[in-house]
Amino acid sequence: MVPMMSSSAAATALSYLASFASRDPAAIAGHVTDDFVNEHVSALGTGCVGRDVYERRLPDFLESFPDLAYHVEQVIDDGSAVAVAYRLTAAGDDRPVEVRGVMVFEIVEGLIRRRTDYWDSLGYLRQIEATEA
Repeated sequence: MVPMMSSSAAATALSYLASFASRDPAAIAGHVTDDFVNEHVSALGTGCVGRDVYERRLPDFLESFPDLAYHVEQVIDDGSAVAVAYRLTAAGDDRPVEVRGVMVFEIVEGLIRRRTDYWDSLGYLRQIEATEA
């Protein structure tokens, strides 16, 4: 169940997460500003700056996670700042992968200017190691 949202900023964040189901880098990147800042707090994540750079990196990310889906657990809406707790699911090599996290979005004029992603990299590594064992 997706929580009720109270602003267009929350709608933008949720639309962005839903766009990953399309597996279309242009559709996903269409949610971000030209000067988009993609920040990952996890040691395994790598960030980038700029919509063009982000869009070029998306195909590799999508290829790494077949059947990727973001399942929204909670939305915290503070006007132009939105936090979304999520559960990412995807097909792994031998078994499904599930990662929990929180993304904090800064929304400007209907587009995402900054996304800071806090995700459970240790949980992810444990799942991958179990697959390789």
